[in-house]
Amino acid sequence: MKKIIHTFLLVLMLLPNLMAAQQEMGPVAKTWSFPVVYKYDEEVTWYFDLTTTTYTPGEDIYLWIWSPSEPDAGNWENSSEFAKLTYVSGMTWKFTLTPTTYFSMTPEAIAASAGFWCRLKSKTGTKQSDVTNIAYTNFDSFYTANELIRSYPTAPSLDAGISILFNANLAPGFADATTVHFHSGLNNWDLKVEYQAWIPEIVTKTQLKNMGGGFYKMDLVPKEYYNAPDGYIMQNLVFLMVKDNWAGTIPDQVINAAEYVPPPPPVFSYFPMQLSKKDFLGIIRTNNEPGIIKLIYTITAGTTVLNGEFTGGVSEIKGFVDLVTPLKNVNATEIHVLVKDNTNRTISDTTIPLKTVD
Repeated sequence: MKKIIHTFLLVLMLLPNLMAAQQEMGPVAKTWSFPVVYKYDEEVTWYFDLTTTTYTPGEDIYLWIWSPSEPDAGNWENSSEFAKLTYVSGMTWKFTLTPTTYFSMTPEAIAASAGFWCRLKSKTGTKQSDVTNIAYTNFDSFYTANELIRSYPTAPSLDAGISILFNANLAPGFADATTVHFHSGLNNWDLKVEYQAWIPEIVTKTQLKNMGGGFYKMDLVPKEYYNAPDGYIMQNLVFLMVKDNWAGTIPDQVINAAEYVPPPPPVFSYFPMQLSKKDFLGIIRTNNEPGIIKLIYTITAGTTVLNGEFTGGVSEIKGFVDLVTPLKNVNATEIHVLVKDNTNRTISDTTIPLKTVD
């Protein structure tokens, strides 16, 4: 079965006549899921970071997935609405599904497949991303690992998901638990969500998901769960599990956070340092924010106006403007350069002198 799927995938990639008049939008930057780990019969949301593509923020995008099965088969040129992604913000989209339901397959059949292989496309199929794989983390080993607690990832981040697994079979007094709750905080209880059994909404918020057989799971995004303010730096997550209405607890647990490394700031520049009418003007911006994919320029020299744009992605947007031909007969000692991004934000508004060349 896997060989057939791999062959089918290769055929799709090698036969351009299947994708006539196709606009290649580039690779998907990354994918992730919430919950971080999940069973195939559990609802999950897949997230897609498209900062490395030429899609635009808010654009309608559809999922075309053929492995482990192809729910929207035959609709490449008119995707079904059930295959439409939901726009989140910036350059992030999401898709919520229960795999066993969406693919009409058993968990065992999905597990035996080649995995989740797809493209992201426009409704009519005229635009498509590169082929991408949505990774799945199998956590079955926890059921036989004799571990009280396991987290995915092992070092969480403030604004990303974490799944915490709990083996109640190893916790004295938890065998007959009706519910298990999460009593927790960030940075040694600096921000906390305490289990308060007399407050219904807190009971719901703190309750772990029963995975069966004495195993439980808590899924959360720390920034959202603890309502952390902007700029808050997460150092650790501390918690204990509570049986029913405080009928039992486990010892305090600590999960250390990933080292916080802020992204580098954007850097914009012109080159060369000295410019004449016989040069090309270079424009470059690196470390761009998510969703910034264009630099749009207006260059004015006397009554001559040059307009254009360059495209790129998060790592770099760069291009060159030919000044030689349009300014050949223009009597100018300087040029005015206005650069905006695709959100109409001004990146640079400056005047550059032109040196005289014999």
